[in-house]
Amino acid sequence: MIATVVWGTGNVGRAAIRAVDAHPALELTAVLVHDPAKVGKDAGALAGVGDLGVAATDDIDAVLAASPRAIVYAASGDVRFDDALADIVRAVGTGAVVVTPALYPLYDHRNAPPELRDPVLAAIKEGGGSLFVSGVDPGWGNDVLPLLISGLGTDVDVIRCQEIFDYSTYEQPDSVRYLVGMGQPMDYDPPMLMTGVPSMVWGGQVRLIARGLGVEVDELRETLQRRPLEETVATRTMGEFEKGTQGAVRFEVQGIVGGEPRIVIEHVTRIHPSCAPDWPTPPCGDGAHRVIIEGRPRIEVSVEASDEGENRSAGGNATAVGRLVGAIDWLAEAEPGLYDALDVPLRPAAGKLGRRRS
Repeated sequence: MIATVVWGTGNVGRAAIRAVDAHPALELTAVLVHDPAKVGKDAGALAGVGDLGVAATDDIDAVLAASPRAIVYAASGDVRFDDALADIVRAVGTGAVVVTPALYPLYDHRNAPPELRDPVLAAIKEGGGSLFVSGVDPGWGNDVLPLLISGLGTDVDVIRCQEIFDYSTYEQPDSVRYLVGMGQPMDYDPPMLMTGVPSMVWGGQVRLIARGLGVEVDELRETLQRRPLEETVATRTMGEFEKGTQGAVRFEVQGIVGGEPRIVIEHVTRIHPSCAPDWPTPPCGDGAHRVIIEGRPRIEVSVEASDEGENRSAGGNATAVGRLVGAIDWLAEAEPGLYDALDVPLRPAAGKLGRRRS
């Protein structure tokens, strides 16, 4: 059994605790929390399952001193990137296999800035650990899934990956209201939508697809559209969003190949389904990830995941965690290193069918 720590118990951490507990090759040995109110609570209670016999702690030094073989770093890197990078470098330096969705530039580490990549490589060399950064979008929704589906085509003209979501189900109000700008005046400049930021977050995914297809991306281009709410709306999890404020966003990161946008990652994000009804919508429910292969034949695949009471955002988090936690035993057998989604295979759920530990 691989001794595994979950660091963080928010939206991703809850799913990570459940995933580690369910994995036949992993043993949950510690859970790290930041909130003093969570210290001493059983990990299962924090994850919404039965008691697991592991009490949450905020003692990072003690947990790392125990030399766990693997760490799922589930703390957010969206608004605390430098802290997340420092935590992850420290964890890798202990010799642990670390998996995380927190560091967007390292999804495509070959093209990451040296100031981000070099500390990780130094920690790997010194401590003998490994790092794999991935998720859902960015993540499997725009790397391994479109590459897999593209193999069914005779001719491939364009690969389009879409995330279409109602962000009122995304339980991070600060990210939704301020990073993305939902509910803000239309003259507000959301940090996530500033020129160059979408390419920073999703450009690596475009390059991963291109590498998988054996082509070169000439350049990245961005498009952006925003729509105001026509009426004030009330949401179940985040309260009201006023008429006239931003209610929907649609943007693309385009990989230009031979002068044409051939690899496109598109987001269609709403705070309420009444906004921008003419834009693409999910097949049903609050959200989906879709891959469209334009060519011969035309292929379209939509993935809808739900968890924690049919919540689509929680379902997306759970699939990201499944990708990461499912890679731990493979990484533990591999050489120490910095890995990406094309290095790490997505494998069947061997040993899990019909088996529920909690």
